[in-house]
This record gives sequence, C-alpha cells and structure tokens, in this order.
Amino acid sequence: MEELARYLIENIILDFKGMDVEEVRSFLREDDSPVSRALLSKIIEDDGIDELLFVLADCLQEHLRTGINEGVVRDQLKTYIDS
Repeated sequence: MEELARYLIENIILDFKGMDVEEVRSFLREDDSPVSRALLSKIIEDDGIDELLFVLADCLQEHLRTGINEGVVRDQLKTYIDS
C-alpha cells in the first residue's frame, strides 16, 4: 500500500481547468501590488499563461507531501516572476 501511495503522489498531475489569460487578468485587475503588476508583465512577456500554469503545476508537485495552500502558491508565483 505504501509503495502504491508513493507512486501515485510521484505521478500525480495538477491541472488548472478552463483557465485563460482573461480570467487571470480579471483576478489581478483590482490588485495594484508590485507582485501583481510583475506577474501581469511576465504573462505578457510569455505571450499567455501556458508557461505559468505548466511551471506552477510542476513546482507545486514538490509540495504535495507537505501541503499546498495559498501561501505556497503565492511563493511559487513570485518564483515564477523572478525566473
């Protein structure tokens, strides 16, 4: 059972269904923080959110054992911005 659980955790796929650029922009529109502006700039630079979602899902997978919460997601978004 432990081996199966380990395998499933190591091979889980995170997917952000139905999310598009306009939806992300609408979430960030009211946020005038430097981090929000930097994320919007990065999305424009990357020509969309595909790279963001791919990197975020990959990085969040590392946190499955310890837990994923809003703070972890914010930290990973900041790391993405700085990349």
